[in-house]
Amino acid sequence: MTEPAALQRLLTWLSPAFPVGAFAWSAGLETAIMDGRVTDSRSLQSWLDGALAHGGLRTDAIVLAHAFRATAEQAALAGLAELYIALTPAAERRAETLMTGDAFVIAARAWPADVFERLPQPCPYPIAVGATAAAHQIGERDTLLAFLTAAIHGQVSVAVRLVPLGQTAGLRVMAALEPAIAQLAAFALTAGLADLGSIAYAADIAQMRHEMLEPRIFSS
Repeated sequence: MTEPAALQRLLTWLSPAFPVGAFAWSAGLETAIMDGRVTDSRSLQSWLDGALAHGGLRTDAIVLAHAFRATAEQAALAGLAELYIALTPAAERRAETLMTGDAFVIAARAWPADVFERLPQPCPYPIAVGATAAAHQIGERDTLLAFLTAAIHGQVSVAVRLVPLGQTAGLRVMAALEPAIAQLAAFALTAGLADLGSIAYAADIAQMRHEMLEPRIFSS
């Protein structure tokens, strides 16, 4: 179990106030909203459930868990980053994970640890979070749950602003997705790299098309 002081760090690192710029990215959700695929709380929940079960968030969770276990191995972290970037389907999504990852590394240096010298440059966001959390003796399951919850909260925030979706409706989506988040976190604890892969084609195409979307508010 994560010690109280380490848990404080985890909550800080994955809070909306932590300066990684996550609020600027939608991971293709803006395209889905503009296309009329996501129009209410039900369609938003379906979209996000797909991301958890079959899409980018599933990949993020598996990679984060492997980075957590490889926190002391510079070569393993570098190889994991190369694999993760190769599996990223869209240019904007690649920019998102590298920019937020590098920003996380810069900000997290306020809590000194030798892990930062082993992280790849640039560093994908799930790898930065996983390896840094392990170096600070934060529990692996706690890290996965916090990371995935923060990711879902960020996506719901996009929908609240763009659909538009009421705050109460957004909270209901967050509550409804808690079991799916817990299930993915549990799966990632034992998943191998052979389990990587996604079939969320609509989300992948939405990410690819976003750079041609006009007008647009978000960076992906």
